[in-house]
Amino acid sequence: MTERKVDPKLLEILVCPVTKEPLRYDPAAGELISNAAQLAFPIRDGIPIMLVDEARRLDGDRPATDPSP
Repeated sequence: MTERKVDPKLLEILVCPVTKEPLRYDPAAGELISNAAQLAFPIRDGIPIMLVDEARRLDGDRPATDPSP
């Protein structure tokens, strides 16, 4: 199976939907990382999923929508 890559031009224009800050691409994990929001957005079949409900917190295993600190 070949690894799908995200279009570099798309990565240039995408920002975090929460903070509007730039994202960092992690090809090993297949995620776009928002350091400002501490969220990781998945990339599925080469398509970034920019929904907070689909993101995972970088500080643990809780879902991004979990209100606890």
